[in-house]
Amino acid sequence: MTTTDYLARPPQPRAPVRLLCFPFAGGGASAYARWQRELDARGAPVDVLPVRLPGREGRSGEPRFTELAPLVEELDAALDEVLTSPHLLYGHSMGALIAYALIRRRQQRGATLPHAALLAAYRAPHLPPPRIDSEAGTGAGAESGAGSGAGSGADFDLARALVALGGLPEALLGHPEWLRALLPVVRDDLALCASAGPTGGPVRVPLHLFAGADDSLVRVSEVTAWRRYAARGCEVRVLPGGHFFLRTHEGRLLDEVAPLVRRYGGRRTVHAAAS
Repeated sequence: MTTTDYLARPPQPRAPVRLLCFPFAGGGASAYARWQRELDARGAPVDVLPVRLPGREGRSGEPRFTELAPLVEELDAALDEVLTSPHLLYGHSMGALIAYALIRRRQQRGATLPHAALLAAYRAPHLPPPRIDSEAGTGAGAESGAGSGAGSGADFDLARALVALGGLPEALLGHPEWLRALLPVVRDDLALCASAGPTGGPVRVPLHLFAGADDSLVRVSEVTAWRRYAARGCEVRVLPGGHFFLRTHEGRLLDEVAPLVRRYGGRRTVHAAAS
């Protein structure tokens, strides 16, 4: 894979800082389609680079990863040149896990690290990954096992749970042909989350954590538990909304992201000693 496979366009060479954004389970780069315009409007000079994972949207014909390690290995190689310039990482839900694992890999091999990581709506690595099922929308369950059944009943339960969480419009429940295209992506992404296991350690970059006040899938305390992985400081912000506050309260989230872009935009590139 090449950089252009994972990014929709080449990076802007003169941007003071890059913001690479990783999607939630079942999502794609389009989740961040408005971020460049909105951050520009907030006076935050940044080059927003949504990451395009295989098997969805413009890369729908490619095989998806169902294990975290090989995906992170490929991301590290494909994006290495992009990540040598000053950058931040944002990850929402599954994207937070991917961002953290990428930082860990690059830290271990002594590669350039981000100025900071912005991790949202995901449990700390030592906790069981969230599991979406028919109970998830009411507060039970935890993004690792969406159920192994492939029948229409299991699919409908998963779709209904995603609607309850705010991840799908309810109208999609009446369009099984659309669900047949979407749900395999969700299931593969949930398998990827489950593959991570309770491994990892602190990262030598500041962590900025974001939690939804009404998130029934990932509690605020489970997001706050990322503190133990922050070797360079940690801040926690609780935002209105549920698990997908990225969608429902995007403006409020970007009001928090913009000052971080300005804070880190003028800093020098950070290189990690191999560990």
